[in-house]
Amino acid sequence: MEVAQYYLEDLDIGMKAEFEREVTSESVQSFAEVSGDHNPLHLDKDYAEKTMFGGRIAHGMLSAGFISTIFGTIMPGRGSIYMSQNLKFTAPVRHGDLVRAIVEVVDITHAKKRVLFNTRCFVGDTMVVDGDALIMVPSRA
Repeated sequence: MEVAQYYLEDLDIGMKAEFEREVTSESVQSFAEVSGDHNPLHLDKDYAEKTMFGGRIAHGMLSAGFISTIFGTIMPGRGSIYMSQNLKFTAPVRHGDLVRAIVEVVDITHAKKRVLFNTRCFVGDTMVVDGDALIMVPSRA
């Protein structure tokens, strides 16, 4: 994937960027290995079927990671620095779901080179993650 480059001066309130990825059983397993989170709710079909979810669900942070993909590679891209992220997980993501992450510029502080984004993830029309993030964005100057 080629990394995009938006400078602070390129961004305007209301600009949006998206990234979409299917959450596979393999990606959930890989996330468990990388993160160390081996909660059976994510990995053990028999266990997960007995829970309130009725089956395996993906780690919430796996979906949230798609937001990071946008910031690091799509908008703003090269040179951006993740400063903070607030997240609320509003619905489960299941193995096989297609997750669409969307970020939108909501405020720009030029003096500090910081941009506030709304951050959301959807499966179909259902919002599964809601939040906001503060990103430091390089300037041309």
